[in-house]
Amino acid sequence: MVLAGALTDLHSGFAWVVVFANAIAGLWAGAAHWFESLRGRPMWVFIAVAQLSIFAQVILGVVLVAAADIEAPQFHMFYGFVAIATVGIIYSYRPQIEEWRFLLYGGGGLFLMGLAIRAMILNTPV
Repeated sequence: MVLAGALTDLHSGFAWVVVFANAIAGLWAGAAHWFESLRGRPMWVFIAVAQLSIFAQVILGVVLVAAADIEAPQFHMFYGFVAIATVGIIYSYRPQIEEWRFLLYGGGGLFLMGLAIRAMILNTPV
């Protein structure tokens, strides 16, 4: 049961990393659409790390459910898997709208942040 508590704490705490990382990535990419000085490798690396944090969070959640034999709140897991699908959709649209790619990743990052917040709200007892 100690492992379940530690995994729960890690999953809950890391959720904030997912929220803030994707918020910063979204704002950075959105601003880069207008300010060329914000563009470059550091921005793309940060976006990749922010989006990979979603995969890490979902894996943590799956391990938590399996190890602790608990049931997640309704739709909580749905938002995690929608976030993973969203990362794939954002990436797949990149070559099609090359001139708008910064806005694509900006809006996508903010959307991913919103999905993470929604999943967190579902996990909070009312």
